[in-house]
Amino acid sequence: MYFTDVSSVDSIMIECFSEHNHHHQNNNNSNKNKVMGILQDDVVLIRQPEKEGDPTTVITVNCPDKTGLGCDLCRIILLFGLSIVRADVSTDGKWCYIVFWVVGKQKTKWSLLKKRLVAACPTCSSASGISYYRSDQPPKPPDVFLLKFCCHNRKGLLHDVTEVLCELEIIIHKVKVSTTPEGKVMDLFFITDTRELLHTKKRKDDTIENLTDILNDAITIDIELVGPEVTACSQASSFLPTAITEDVFNLELPALVRNGTLTSNSVSISMDNLLSPAHTLVQIMCQDHKGLLYDIMRTLKDFNIKISYGRFTTKPRGKCEIDLFIMQADGKKIVDPNKQSSLSTRLRSELLRPLRVAVVSRGPDTELLVANPVELSGNGRPLVFYDITLALKMLGICIFSAEIGRHVISDREFEVYRILLDEGEGLSVPRNKIEERVWKLLMGWE
Repeated sequence: MYFTDVSSVDSIMIECFSEHNHHHQNNNNSNKNKVMGILQDDVVLIRQPEKEGDPTTVITVNCPDKTGLGCDLCRIILLFGLSIVRADVSTDGKWCYIVFWVVGKQKTKWSLLKKRLVAACPTCSSASGISYYRSDQPPKPPDVFLLKFCCHNRKGLLHDVTEVLCELEIIIHKVKVSTTPEGKVMDLFFITDTRELLHTKKRKDDTIENLTDILNDAITIDIELVGPEVTACSQASSFLPTAITEDVFNLELPALVRNGTLTSNSVSISMDNLLSPAHTLVQIMCQDHKGLLYDIMRTLKDFNIKISYGRFTTKPRGKCEIDLFIMQADGKKIVDPNKQSSLSTRLRSELLRPLRVAVVSRGPDTELLVANPVELSGNGRPLVFYDITLALKMLGICIFSAEIGRHVISDREFEVYRILLDEGEGLSVPRNKIEERVWKLLMGWE
């Protein structure tokens, strides 16, 4: 949908808030505790499809606003393996109303998703009918645990372990895999627990039991809390060969993308300061991919840009249209041509190539490299390691060793996955086929 006049901006707000008010009129008789006149259970509402065969679930978020909230919500939705097919955003700068239409897995844990989305929303309180924001204390860094196990190697082993940890909401921060000549593997996973219960015996035993089900020949398996000194020593090598940094981390895409570079299709971005007296209108047309809205939102969050109104829609043949009415942190339009160019260039780069994928030589061996930008907040992209290991499992390729580390390239931090492939009697899958399969799975095109 492309706007032709300023009244279209108001229509979004009227449409969103009229739906919101109608909903709450139907809940006036509820005796639940209220915050700011909004039912606590209504901060996030999840409505399942009403018609048989309709795959779309509607998620409504109604809470105080903050810069980057859209990014945080999109990241959680991506983490749960869901795809956003439509979204509407409206805010007055203090309170926001967001609607996501999502499709995804049948086994989605909707109650858990709601819990995670509510936790991401800012808190507020009421005093004499006047709202105010409660200052958020810096969160305590999560405890880091070391999961280590030894077992016989097999194809798909690393993915099966990653899948179990994802289902348990255990986040993998670093992994080191080593294979012995006898065909055994010693895997070290540095992990944190989203539920913050891994220090308890029950949570630890449940995790080990779930892993034992897939590691039925495990020789040893253990989880222990580690201190910061151990975590520091676990850091992957900070050295990346120059050839790798120049090829994989080429941040500025030329006007014509060079042959062999895996990218999405063309991206159209326009900015307009005439249609709205208070906002800059950004209009984007591009090809859809997994996490598309997250990539847009994280870019705007890193630029400290506020979204007042927005609409995201998917079109036939995998195309998307996005309209965003934005302003700077100071509440002004983006009128500086240099700032417009910088934001437009970054958006184009992130939509054309949100991840970097390459198969390179490491001496006589073959290494798969995958890299994705890290948010300024420190958050990495969800499920990247899950998709990498799944792609290699589908190709029937074993992993000899794996490292996850963070590297600063050209003043930007990247999360880098270095996977040394087990060639055995010779790697039968061509390198370009490995790159293509991994890329397509990461982009949600398979």
